[in-house]
This record gives sequence, structure tokens and C-alpha cells, in this order.
Amino acid sequence: MNRAQKTKGVIALDADGVLLDYHASYALAWQMAFGVLPAIKDPLAYWPIDRWDVQRLTGNELERFRQCFDEEFWSTIPALPGALEACHMLKDAGYHLVCVSALKEAHRLSRLQNIRDHGFPIADVIATEQNDTGISPKSKALNYLQPVAFVDDYLPYFRGVPADIHMALITREPNGTPNIGDELNNVSSSHSDLLDFAKWWIRREHDIQ
Repeated sequence: MNRAQKTKGVIALDADGVLLDYHASYALAWQMAFGVLPAIKDPLAYWPIDRWDVQRLTGNELERFRQCFDEEFWSTIPALPGALEACHMLKDAGYHLVCVSALKEAHRLSRLQNIRDHGFPIADVIATEQNDTGISPKSKALNYLQPVAFVDDYLPYFRGVPADIHMALITREPNGTPNIGDELNNVSSSHSDLLDFAKWWIRREHDIQ
């Protein structure tokens, strides 16, 4: 990865649930695999398998579904409402934006293309594959980047993040959310979406000045 040139600093952004609507693409992948676009079962569900009226898969059906998560899938996920505006606000305010995403390195360029196609002013995508260490798979990249802020919608991904980085949690859908418990005490701020964070961050900056 290339060390970002700092202006006011780097802001590291998660992709799914912060920039991109993974829920919507999950439903389209289901339709591709099984020929039926699932209906919404719970619009307030955090996980897509609970949001859509679908069954849990095993065996050959699960493998068929997984095959739909290909380069086309990762390069065509729609942007979340307000996310593009939020990024332009942060960029215009002088911040260097980098996407730090927990996905396989093989899909990094597809994700980067997806983000660029939407017009996000984001310099690069850093892929951080899952691990079983108990700390965030993003912690190594964040230690390297040393952003002024890190925005994610999944509370466990703040584990092991340096305490001097502002940790902003996007709360989004509440049903079945993993964003509960004592670890919330480690979060610096909470926001309904990225646009809410951007407005708050810029207003906070002005107040400090």
C-alpha cells in the first residue's frame, strides 16, 4: 500500500454499510442464483440473511450462491444514500479518503472500480482479509495509515485499533446488530450514516477552531 499524502489527515472508511448498499446486491445475487428476487422480511435487520425472506443454505445450493459473489458483484454494488455527498464534503474540507475493506485481495480492484464508478473521491482501497486473532483485520492497515478517523458499521472491527484514532461507528439497522455491549465504550462517536458523520466531523472541526 502507498502511504497517503496528508493534508488535514487521512480518514479511513469502511465500504459495505458505510459507502455501499451490500443489502441490495445480496438480494440481486440471490436472484441470479435462484431466479427469484427475495421480498423484504425485516427492513430493520442488520444482516442480509435476516433482512430478506430467504432460507439458510447448505451444500450445493450454498456453493451456487457463493459463485455469484464474483467480480461483477463486487464492482456493481450501489452507493448508499448520502454517502457520495459525505465523501465530497470531507474531501473538500481537506481530508484524504481511503477505503479499508474486509474482503479478499482478489476482489480489491473490483471494489476500487465500483467506488470510482460512483464518483467517490477515494484514493485507494485496502483489502484486509479476515483473521482469527480476535482483533480487527483492519488494525494493521490502520496502524500504517494513522488516520485521524476510522468509520465502520461493525463494532468488532474497532478491536485493536490505536486509541488515538477517532473511532466512528455507523449504527444503521438495529435488529440483530452486533453493535452492542461494553465495547461501545471504546467508540469515539456514533452516527446514523456517513453523511451524519461528515456533517458532525466538519462542525466539530469548526467548533475546535
